[in-house]
Amino acid sequence: MLASLETHVTRLGIALEPSGDPTEIEGVLNPASARSRDGKLLLYPRAVAAGNLSRVGLVEASGSPDAPVFKRIGFALEPQEPYEMRDVPGGNGCEDPRVTFLPVLDAYVMCYTAFGPSGPRIAFALSDDGYTWTRLGLADFSAPGLPNGDDKDAAFFPEPVISPRGVRSLAFYHRPMLHISAVDACAALPIILDMPARDRESTRIAYVPLDAVLRDRRNLVRVAESALVLEPAHDWGRIKNGGGTPPIRIDEGWLSLFHGVDGQYDAVGKCSGMRYSAGIVIHDLERPHVVRYRSPAPVFAPETVDERRGMVNNVVFPTAIDIRPGARPREFDVYYGMADSRIGRIAFALGASSTINAGEEESAA
Repeated sequence: MLASLETHVTRLGIALEPSGDPTEIEGVLNPASARSRDGKLLLYPRAVAAGNLSRVGLVEASGSPDAPVFKRIGFALEPQEPYEMRDVPGGNGCEDPRVTFLPVLDAYVMCYTAFGPSGPRIAFALSDDGYTWTRLGLADFSAPGLPNGDDKDAAFFPEPVISPRGVRSLAFYHRPMLHISAVDACAALPIILDMPARDRESTRIAYVPLDAVLRDRRNLVRVAESALVLEPAHDWGRIKNGGGTPPIRIDEGWLSLFHGVDGQYDAVGKCSGMRYSAGIVIHDLERPHVVRYRSPAPVFAPETVDERRGMVNNVVFPTAIDIRPGARPREFDVYYGMADSRIGRIAFALGASSTINAGEEESAA
């Protein structure tokens, strides 16, 4: 178990903001990222049109790695399948993608939230080049004992791992949802905080047996196991937490930035909404249901005007992590949603860690 891990965050400003195009009138936010086969940085922002209609954009970066210039070149996904469309108010479409390159499949996999007639569900798409995507459909959680309903925040681990049952698998984050806070978040706060932490919205890891996927890629949607790995903590992220960036390999394990949610209060102590902050988690490389480290405090939180004011106030929401060419070891660019309106970029660096002998006390129950 890691006792501590030094982190450094430097804000690098806005990467993308609404262009004035109708497809982005309600925001451009929460991007995925990937490197193309020739090393070009690609972003996949969520573009939101009037009525909360979401598409997944396709953006290329050029210029210097220290000051990239982003060019919109189209859409990776637009809502077209029945599970991405609905005809009632509240929105629909393809939301909040995360992209991981899986060498074992020699393919990119995109997880996204399909907001359709049944509500938000996790969906997958595959690509050979990062530009053209083929849908696989909704994640299938119908196996006995699995959470099966509204779900979000999916992102694949880039390498096969061992599931809690000992099966070599492909794994992805997910966050089954409650509906307590859907109408009035402030009114729901005392109800949520009275719940046991493990019953609140929490980050889980789902497992898909690797052998089945190697036989037929369509089996990537068939989930066999799911483990709770990150309960809401006492010091921050008490309301809920969820997956953020896809995990990347570091010496200590699988590193990811995740989001945690707390109540936001005004000067007289009245609840004024929710506050989304970001922390880090490190999972065991072989058995990621074992957590080696999680942030005792956020590594960054809403501070700037663009993070505190937008379509949803007081939000930093990390969704993409990139190792820029020529970067020093343990330094990354992280892209994140700013108040559900724009996309920000930070330089994120890891320093030294210290270790204590604490066994597997953070492993999933």
